[in-house]
Amino acid sequence: MKDHSKFLKKINFQLFLILLLMTACFFTWSENVVITRAIKLVGRIGVLFASYALYKKILDYGAVDNLKLKNTLSPLFYILYLFLGFLSFLWSTDVGYSALQWFMTTQTLFFCYFFVKSIYILDDFFPGHQTRLYNLIGNTSFILILVFVIGMWVNPDVFYRLTNGGEEARLGGYFMNPNELGMLCGIGVAGLLFDFYRKHHIGWTIFKLLILFYALYETGSRSSLIGAFLIIGFHINQMNSPRLKMMKIGIVTLILAIAPYAINKIIFKDGDSERMEEVLSMTGRLPFWTALINEGLPREPLLGFGFMRIDYTDAFQSANTYAGKMTHNTFMQVLINLGFVGLTIVIFQMAFTFKAIAKENDEVRLMLYCMLIPLIINSVTEFGIFGESNYGILFYQLIFSYIAFQKNPIMTRSQKIILRKRRPDLIQEID
Repeated sequence: MKDHSKFLKKINFQLFLILLLMTACFFTWSENVVITRAIKLVGRIGVLFASYALYKKILDYGAVDNLKLKNTLSPLFYILYLFLGFLSFLWSTDVGYSALQWFMTTQTLFFCYFFVKSIYILDDFFPGHQTRLYNLIGNTSFILILVFVIGMWVNPDVFYRLTNGGEEARLGGYFMNPNELGMLCGIGVAGLLFDFYRKHHIGWTIFKLLILFYALYETGSRSSLIGAFLIIGFHINQMNSPRLKMMKIGIVTLILAIAPYAINKIIFKDGDSERMEEVLSMTGRLPFWTALINEGLPREPLLGFGFMRIDYTDAFQSANTYAGKMTHNTFMQVLINLGFVGLTIVIFQMAFTFKAIAKENDEVRLMLYCMLIPLIINSVTEFGIFGESNYGILFYQLIFSYIAFQKNPIMTRSQKIILRKRRPDLIQEID
């Protein structure tokens, strides 16, 4: 029987590498706009072709694509959302900007399509392989966060962002919004915690998690901190076996010891009265949302201002709040840029996604729910899963793509011929 271990290790590394590069393409790696756009354009196109090339490489090695859709409504409604976004070019208040955002979101979807298919094909034709979606996402997050942790020690002026009039320094710099960076920490935690279940490099995994939590603290992201605690709570709830009881008690004790300090420092900022007011108003977002609903929505209630547009001009302005180019809430973003029609499509898309996840086995269900926690929380206060192009969209598309496929037990004659030629070890299984 042919040994596939070297091939599978190589594929696992290549899957990790292209996911890392794809996620990195969402960062602003240069203050020069031209350089940043060039990196994003070349990088995103490159990883898209890389994901397809890797998919073809697995097929050429000795597999066939006999996958079929099993949960069609979730991807169908997402395609319907993109179709409405495409139609909105007809009435968009800035067609160029809408088109740019639409093409970036669509490119990400095609990337996820081939990426997830590659993992499924490995499951079907290479039993025992070590590739796991949660591990790929966890390691991707860790490497990117590690860059920032090292950078904040080597060059803090670049890797920190001053906020609140220069009173507070938050990890992120001009590279990434601190709240978005905090969400990436949460995604990394959600992925790496699953390595404990399969006892995969426990010591190394603990180190990665410590780096992620340290970076999360440095971002000062309130929402991401809450998300991280919820993820851990989900995992603790799964520890029902007697041998995990002591670990469960230890984790709960540690959280109870850390939580008061973390909540006081990150959420309530040492009890500062002005910061407390910020928390209660969600740092000014509530007045902004109120103005959007009262003033912006009535102007274009049905179909909105166009894909990722929230006003007739580049920014929504009101006498009662600050001017903003995005809504800081992904659901509000959809409502304003695609109206009630777009919001209805998005609500159904998410409902069918959650319904499909609920039907998965315990491991997949827990993994996807834990990934969704930081994404949904981030979506309430930032770009989110239906906002302007960000890696939250990438991870959400990976989630509903992962639950969209299943193996088709019926193979065509040509597929059987390919397997007989390239994978003789599977002849009995396919006959």
